[in-house]
Amino acid sequence: MIYTVQKLAELAGVSKRTLRYYDQIGLLHPAEINASGYRIYTEKEVDLLQQILFYRELGVDLDTIKSIIHSPGFDREKALKEHRDSLLEKQERIRRLLGNVEKSIQALEGKVQMTDSEKFTGFKEKLLAENESAYGEEIREAYGEETVEASYQKFHGLSEEQYKQMEEVEQRVFETLRKAMKEGDSAGQAAMRAAGLHREWLSFTWPAYSKEAHAGLAEMYVQDERFTAYYENKAGKGAAQFLRDCIEQYTKS
Repeated sequence: MIYTVQKLAELAGVSKRTLRYYDQIGLLHPAEINASGYRIYTEKEVDLLQQILFYRELGVDLDTIKSIIHSPGFDREKALKEHRDSLLEKQERIRRLLGNVEKSIQALEGKVQMTDSEKFTGFKEKLLAENESAYGEEIREAYGEETVEASYQKFHGLSEEQYKQMEEVEQRVFETLRKAMKEGDSAGQAAMRAAGLHREWLSFTWPAYSKEAHAGLAEMYVQDERFTAYYENKAGKGAAQFLRDCIEQYTKS
């Protein structure tokens, strides 16, 4: 089968503008442009577009997709299996969340009893879903699928008491960070306490700690305006950059 831009767009459920943009950035070129100036796509391009859309569904950015699918060692079968595994993991998280929401509704209607522990499980699932929606693409690009999923699993396994402890440590991070900012020394005692508390906070969800990953996360706080806004809202203007500087000093020691 061969397809024009319009036919392929209809088949894949994307816009013609999207296909033209993919051609423009070198992500998906047509097989040829015919004498009438129409872009023509063959089965090879259809398969590549399928891969692109799979990766986009998983939150992978276009530059990374381009480097993957145009790599000489790209294995389509292996990629499909990885897509399947990732989607199954997401499906399981959604299944658990839907089940918890349904039980919550039944509990409100007086049809079933729901323990506080079960309510908390649903809350964690909601937080994971929100985090994935807001930051999934960035953190997966930075740390990889396996690490992110392991972190989610660790978070999901937190007891209610552990979750409360994690929240308390985060509040101590903000309090100590504000104090360190007043002192103005990113290598001072308060700054090192803030960075150490930040490490402690990460330990509740990170499968393993590394100085490189800690420093990389701190850099993301500065580069991504959403993280920057979060820390400035909690600890004041310039908080994200100052915390980055504290962690940079901390991880050098």
